Amino acid sequence: MSFAFICHHNCFLIYGSLEEPTVPKWSRIIHVSTLVSVFISVLFATCGYLTFTGFTQGDLFENYCNNDDLVTFGRFCYGITVILTYPIECFVTREVIANVFFGGNLSFVFHITITVVIITVATLVSLLIDCLGIVLELNGVLCAAPLIFIIPSACYLKLSEEPQTHSDKIMSCVLLSIGAVVMLAGFVMAITNPQDCTHGQEMFYCSPDNISFTNISVSRFQLTTQLSILNISLFQ
Repeated sequence: MSFAFICHHNCFLIYGSLEEPTVPKWSRIIHVSTLVSVFISVLFATCGYLTFTGFTQGDLFENYCNNDDLVTFGRFCYGITVILTYPIECFVTREVIANVFFGGNLSFVFHITITVVIITVATLVSLLIDCLGIVLELNGVLCAAPLIFIIPSACYLKLSEEPQTHSDKIMSCVLLSIGAVVMLAGFVMAITNPQDCTHGQEMFYCSPDNISFTNISVSRFQLTTQLSILNISLFQ
C-alpha cells in the first residue's frame, strides 16, 4: 500500500502542469485525490473480503472464474488503465536520465532512443517474469517506506531551524519512527511469509464438481438448521 501511494517523483511535473500553480491549490489536490484513492481501496477490499472471506486474493480479479463475462470486461478496463498510466512513469524516468547523464538537454534522436529503451526493458521484464509478489513487497518496504516516511522527515529535521519542541519537528520524529518500524516489520514479513502466486489459476470453487459439492453442502446445512429449529419449537 505504501508503494502504491508513493508519488514524490510526479509532484513537480504535476504541479507545473497546473494552470495556476499555487501551494493552497496543490494541497487541496493532494488531499482530495488521496482521500478518494483511500476510499476506493477500502471499498474494494471490504467488498472483496465480504464476498470471498478467507479465500480473498491480493488481486480480486483472481477470485473470479474465467467464464465470468462481466469480470473479464473489468480486467480489460483495468488493463487499459495500466496502459494509460505507464507513460507517466516513463516520462519521469526519461527526465531523470536526461538530467543525470545529459544535463537536461536531449536531442530528438536521444529523446526517441531513451524512450524506446525504457519501454523495451519494461516490456521484456513484464513478459519474462510472471510473479512479482516478493519484488513488490521488497520495493515497498525498502524503497517506498524510506521515501515516504524516513528521508523527508530526516531532511526536515536536518534543514529546519525550528526549535526541537516545535510541533512540526515532533511530527517529523514520529513519522521517521513509524517509517523505520514499517520498513523493518515489512522486510521480516516479506522474507518469512512471501506471497503465493496464483496468476492464471482458477480458484477451486470454479470447478463444476466443487460447485455442485458446495451447493449440496449448503443444502444439507440449511436442512440441518431447519430441523434444529423444528426440534427446538417442538421441545418448547
